[in-house]
Amino acid sequence: MAEAFAWAVEDGLRLGKRIYLGKDRAVAPPKPLPVMDKSPQFYLPSAPMVYAVISDPRIVDNPDIPSYQPYVHGRLDTPALIPLQMSAISLDVDCFVDTAFVLVSGTWRVHCVMGSRSCDCRIAVPMGEQGAFLGVEVDLPKKSYSTEQIGVDETKSIRHTAKPEDGEFVTPYMFTITIPKIHGGTYISIKLHWSQKLSYIRGQLTLTVPFSFPEYVNPAIKKIARKEKIQLNVNYGIETGMVQTTSHPFKEFKRESGDISFVYEANVLTWSETDLSLSYTVSSSNIFGGALFQSPPKNDLDQRDMFCIYLFPGNERSTKGFSKEVIFVIDISASMRGRALENTKNAMNIAFSKLSPEDSFNIILFSGETFLFCTSMMLASQEAVERAYEWIHKDHGEGAGTDIFVPLQKAIDMLSGTHGLMPMVFLVTDGAVEDERKICEWMSKVVKNGDSLCPRIHTFGIGSFCNHHFLRMLSMISHGEYAAAFDLDSIESQMQKLISSGLSTVLANITLDGFEQVEVYSSCIPDLSSEAPLMICGRYQGNFPDTLRAEGILGDSVNFAVDLKIEKTTDMPLDKVIARQQIDLLTAQAWFSGNKQLKEQIVNVCMRTCNISEYSRMVLIGKYKIDTETDAAEAKKSSKKKRHARKLWESAKPEKILLQVLTIGFGNLDATAENIPPELEEEASPEVIEILNKAATNFWDRLCKSCCCVCCIKCCSKMNNQCGALLSQIFAAFAYIGCSQCCSLCFPEEGQ
Repeated sequence: MAEAFAWAVEDGLRLGKRIYLGKDRAVAPPKPLPVMDKSPQFYLPSAPMVYAVISDPRIVDNPDIPSYQPYVHGRLDTPALIPLQMSAISLDVDCFVDTAFVLVSGTWRVHCVMGSRSCDCRIAVPMGEQGAFLGVEVDLPKKSYSTEQIGVDETKSIRHTAKPEDGEFVTPYMFTITIPKIHGGTYISIKLHWSQKLSYIRGQLTLTVPFSFPEYVNPAIKKIARKEKIQLNVNYGIETGMVQTTSHPFKEFKRESGDISFVYEANVLTWSETDLSLSYTVSSSNIFGGALFQSPPKNDLDQRDMFCIYLFPGNERSTKGFSKEVIFVIDISASMRGRALENTKNAMNIAFSKLSPEDSFNIILFSGETFLFCTSMMLASQEAVERAYEWIHKDHGEGAGTDIFVPLQKAIDMLSGTHGLMPMVFLVTDGAVEDERKICEWMSKVVKNGDSLCPRIHTFGIGSFCNHHFLRMLSMISHGEYAAAFDLDSIESQMQKLISSGLSTVLANITLDGFEQVEVYSSCIPDLSSEAPLMICGRYQGNFPDTLRAEGILGDSVNFAVDLKIEKTTDMPLDKVIARQQIDLLTAQAWFSGNKQLKEQIVNVCMRTCNISEYSRMVLIGKYKIDTETDAAEAKKSSKKKRHARKLWESAKPEKILLQVLTIGFGNLDATAENIPPELEEEASPEVIEILNKAATNFWDRLCKSCCCVCCIKCCSKMNNQCGALLSQIFAAFAYIGCSQCCSLCFPEEGQ
């Protein structure tokens, strides 16, 4: 999807060369890159952008100065995306604890479409680490649009449904949404909202917001300076050291207890070419924490007070870490073959290097059957690590199924005799299985009946075919962590983060002393790692305690306790700060238990905070605008018939367009059974798959009734590029012969 988006932008830039922008043109579209240097990433947005969606090249022209271009015949099967020029931009960022809320306000102009014609406009929103899209507001001369979240049950009354490309995640952290039918020359005012996490590295919290604009969004008119503004508000909520802003020349304009604000404002000829960067240090060298609490908003179904407890590992590295027994349980089913498995193996090589000599480890590979590296745990000596490296890179056959329960049971059995060590399992899979709830129930019993240090299961999901909510629930039950990679390129980096965090545990078996009548969203509190802070959120009944302690076990088996700094917050939207974690954890529990009340609670949180979830849907709402003074004057001059028409227009209900499902779902058992790899999930769009499946099925059913489209694609993936391309063209030709509907879909104007 990312490559298709980039190609569409490249086509749009070529098409934009037709536009005559006058003698005072200040910028030009970028020169085409040399063939060897071309990369799809070059055309992906590095800041919020707006594109004209062009299916008919005939409408491309300057709305102010017609250029009388030669007539263009035909339509574009895949619409081109022409980047719109931007005439104003501002950025507002509010940071609370480890979460930032971003608001981008800008104005774009449809400079590339005739004034008498209209086109759809696609908004692209690249977000930072763990970004969550919250909504958009669009203001046009005669209409406005906005998004909101509704419950799944409410979608039945909405008649209009958007096409998949009109609202989707092009990458895990880049969202696009389409606004329909905007006339050429129109100025579009847009406000974009999203949240993202601050990254934590060696006692420092860092925020990076995409804010680097390409040169071709600068208006191509006389060089007139325009105002660019960034405002940054930091409400610590925690004890911090020095704040650093290195990306732009900020000035501090307000400092109060726990709050500090910066502003950057300048008249510029070209828009920002640098991402916003902010970092601040955590002041303590030892483990420390605090508790924030607040009353709920009035429209919250749960009227118990909210709390958020944070624990930071500090900068001290003298604290003894846990000695560990680690088992890596890796999926090698047929769907993992290719880049997914290669990237997983690369991450494993880094994981081996992070094991200490006193640690023990083992490896279990699984598909429909199980492969064991060693019958017992091995010390992580250099020789053993080298043997493991060689063994994992061997070909263990192409498994035809996915069975998670058996290898997981073997791993837990091998760790059952652990005493004084931290037992860990790292589970990596790209598939869904039918006995997921059974696995969670079994693991709950293991934790309940096991030793004080139960096996920690750290789970890692690849792609969208696996059930990520099952993996999150499994890790939650065992005090572990969950992570995921939804694209092949991020597997290695995300998996390394999970393994590094799990192996760097500094405080385990964490409990809260001083709470009564409290509900923590996570059924079991995860361990604290030196790689990241820990946030514990929930609700409580009654008065918040005056004193509160977090207790746990250190790596040398010594009990540890820390007093938490308690603060009641009034100037922090605590419900929004904890919303994403609350939704993720409650969704996993709702999947596991089937509790309807949990689902209703999730929907309520989504509607209040505008977050996306499995149990809510995003709706684009369009409303007509009326200028009352102008309309009153026109009404006096117009006929009764016209006044009646104007009255109907004013009283028209808002238009609602239901966007497609934006979440990952609860796994795909059919795709797992068919061993469909993540590569096919990324490369083929739903429309192409549907057309090819119908065409190929029609042809092969008549020819030999022994093949299918998926088999053909898998066959091509095993060949070199030239042979695969040739056979793909042959199959496409057969499909064309076998399915006349394919022709009418691809060439609607030509017929068959």
